[in-house]
Amino acid sequence: MYELTRTEAIDLVGRYEAGQEIPEQMRADVRLLGSLLGEVLRESGSPGLFEDVERLRLATIQAYTDETPEAFAHATEVAESFSIERAHEVARAFTAYFHLVNLVEEHQRVRIVRERDGRPDSEGAADSIEAAYARLADEVGEDAALTRLQALRFHPVFTAHPTEARRRAISSSIRRLAGLLQEHDDRLRDGNDPARLERRMVEEIDTLWRTAPLRPEKPSPVDEVRSVMAIFDETLYTVVPAVYRRLDDMLQGTNAGGRAPLVTPFVRVGSWVGGDRDGNPFVTASVTRKAAGIAAEHILLGLERTTQRIGRTLTLDADTTPPSDALLALWKRLKAADEEAATEIAKRSPNEPHRRILLMLARKIDATRLRDADLAYREPSELLADLRTVQDSLVAAGAARQAYGHLQQLIWQVETYGFHLAELEVRQHSAVHAKVIAELDAAAGSTGELSEQADEVLEVFRTIAFLQERYGPAAAGRYIVSFTQSAEDLANVHRLARYAVGEGGRTPVLDVIPLFETFADLQAAPGILAEIVQHPEFADRLERTGRRLEVMLGYSDSSKDVGPVAATLALYEAQAEIAAWAKDEGIELTLFHGRGGALGRGGGPANSAILAQPPHSVDGRFKLTEQGEVIFARYGDPEIAMRHIDQVAAAVLLASAPSIERRNSGAARKFAEVAATLDAASRQRFFDLVKAPGFAPWFAQVTPMEEIGLLALGSRPARRGLSVESLADLRAIPWVFAWAQARINLAGWFGLGTALDAVGDEELLREAYEQWPLFRTMIDNVGMSLAKTDPRIARRYLELGDRDDLAGLVLDEMALTRSWVIRLTGGDEVLANKPVLQRAVKLRSPYVDALSLLQLRALRGLRDAAASDSPADPDQQRLLLLSVSGVAAGLQNTG
Repeated sequence: MYELTRTEAIDLVGRYEAGQEIPEQMRADVRLLGSLLGEVLRESGSPGLFEDVERLRLATIQAYTDETPEAFAHATEVAESFSIERAHEVARAFTAYFHLVNLVEEHQRVRIVRERDGRPDSEGAADSIEAAYARLADEVGEDAALTRLQALRFHPVFTAHPTEARRRAISSSIRRLAGLLQEHDDRLRDGNDPARLERRMVEEIDTLWRTAPLRPEKPSPVDEVRSVMAIFDETLYTVVPAVYRRLDDMLQGTNAGGRAPLVTPFVRVGSWVGGDRDGNPFVTASVTRKAAGIAAEHILLGLERTTQRIGRTLTLDADTTPPSDALLALWKRLKAADEEAATEIAKRSPNEPHRRILLMLARKIDATRLRDADLAYREPSELLADLRTVQDSLVAAGAARQAYGHLQQLIWQVETYGFHLAELEVRQHSAVHAKVIAELDAAAGSTGELSEQADEVLEVFRTIAFLQERYGPAAAGRYIVSFTQSAEDLANVHRLARYAVGEGGRTPVLDVIPLFETFADLQAAPGILAEIVQHPEFADRLERTGRRLEVMLGYSDSSKDVGPVAATLALYEAQAEIAAWAKDEGIELTLFHGRGGALGRGGGPANSAILAQPPHSVDGRFKLTEQGEVIFARYGDPEIAMRHIDQVAAAVLLASAPSIERRNSGAARKFAEVAATLDAASRQRFFDLVKAPGFAPWFAQVTPMEEIGLLALGSRPARRGLSVESLADLRAIPWVFAWAQARINLAGWFGLGTALDAVGDEELLREAYEQWPLFRTMIDNVGMSLAKTDPRIARRYLELGDRDDLAGLVLDEMALTRSWVIRLTGGDEVLANKPVLQRAVKLRSPYVDALSLLQLRALRGLRDAAASDSPADPDQQRLLLLSVSGVAAGLQNTG
């Protein structure tokens, strides 16, 4: 009944594709790359592989469109029918398909950005920084708006959390394919034959197919550093000054580039890669030093090449563009320090004083990289002073276009990245500090050796001091204390720094940042902050920084602690209280948001989340972690990166507009009782599940949580302890990742349906959805999370555990939540109000289903072996890991 003829198959696929309303160009790209993948599978050397892939593809599409038990049973039978070797190949084929679909979607996003670029009346421009500035100026006046714009700060911090399941080799292949797809577009537009390009695409897809999708071993922290560096090299280094340039063009119109810019650099980049040692024994002081060295190498090479390139083009004759006295004095200093090079450069640049200076500055940057003490800069401010001497001389000589053109972009790059590229932040658990402090106090006055852990903790502070001396004060110094539960936890950092350098030693400059993660910690935060700012070293640092303070909020553990709904409300309340306290104390507060990629870890669109925050909790400053696959999704393509920075900066600027602050504070008051009901009911429902006897081992049984630990994703261990008897020892990443793999996504929505039922008043809830930004954002994010669930597949995973009570609880809550979200957002299914996002999910769903069925097959085999005390079948383990990688590629925001 379910074996289709060729005509029936074509009709089925046609009906499925027609229902997705895919833009024609995007549809053509999917068909092109899909057909080329089919060609690769036919040529793979594995007879019948293409036909088997097609058989499963058609079966899952039919099950997805028909929604009948018989169609789903048939798809399951097809997945079960393959030999284990063929199942491996089929899983790899579907994973390759997802990589291609993801590429097509990214390419479509780039098309849309290009179409909108420069068209302020086009769709999507409402969330641009230009539109935000215009609205803010209308509300507070042009001068005040400009002042706020010049104080703007966006601070992404890249982290190495193991949610990027694909190998770097796979990412490189996809990037090459992206270039070929763009060339293909250009040829079609110009009316040229794209056949040669399609041949090259087949070759690249064949490489993608033949590249092992799983890493043979976990990457080291240094490997993770090098992976993140690719983002800086390929996009951020040039994208950030381009954002500044476009904004200045908007502010100054035809005068832009001809006079001093109004824009001040507002992006600062941080990194935890090589600095985050909380629970990761592989991140040592030596690794931290290497990480900083690698980043410095990249930025100094970039600055050297840029300076040299600009110098070569600055062929301005001294007769038309006379040098200033300051420039001539700078030349004398440079020549005295490096006479041989100066003589050679002068010979190649006769009567071109500005060119000579820049070429000499490029040599000094190179000397800084190579640690040539005679020529090197001590810190970035010295380079900036020299560049501004050149700029001032050009302006004085009437060459303003040269002064504020490429040279200005170089100045922006130095101001943004310094000599360190990204500030390396250190994170450590408060319990580790307390343990080492106790050991040091006990050992005071003795000559005994310290433990290895104590030595390592102290060496970190010496490393921070070295990095500040080597690359400038901004290279390191932010020190995050995980699980901050008291003011003493923060004061301990300064005590340890003093221990590290010894009596009379020079301690590093430290900005100690509390990280409040659990529900209880969030509630205690204002009291802890009020106490710590009285601490002498904290008070001194506050005065030296103009009373600036940074506080980090953890989304992951709070969600795992009390459930996603209660955590969302608790985070809002904590921000409101901390912001009010800071305002009363005259403190310039920056809240640091520890968001992950998945909705259960604070994921979702950053710009809408920013605009839903409490008054004064943003105030023109926004810092957040960018993790795993999110880094490459947001910053991997230059045009998408520019659009993302533009959107976030716009939201940060607009968040402090009087109308936005009035709206958010008014909604919080109006719906306070609703919030209280949602909080209590959702938390109780969550506790009914996670506090049920035997929940933790049941969770490990019905999801691939344990097996995920076998994947060579990141250097960091998946859990803090040795067992899954307690959720407290389980990291939030595998908690979220495992539920996503089981197509349940429980961490993103569980408890919301019961909470909405407890309110009960649908009209009131619809009103809240329209008027309360925090609630609307939460409902929309849950809609996205639910769209990636599948109750039929979820039920099969839950059947792996012998707990009908817990399985029923999950499925009932899923159905109830889905019903409420549809009622509040409109339409007849989730994401009906987000058609572009809905299309993206539907385009993938049947193909994700195929991989889920293969994963279920492997997981059942592994569970059966465990039940009979048999050793795990390595072939089944490999199938499971291949499917995990594929499902992650299909769902995208998985951790």
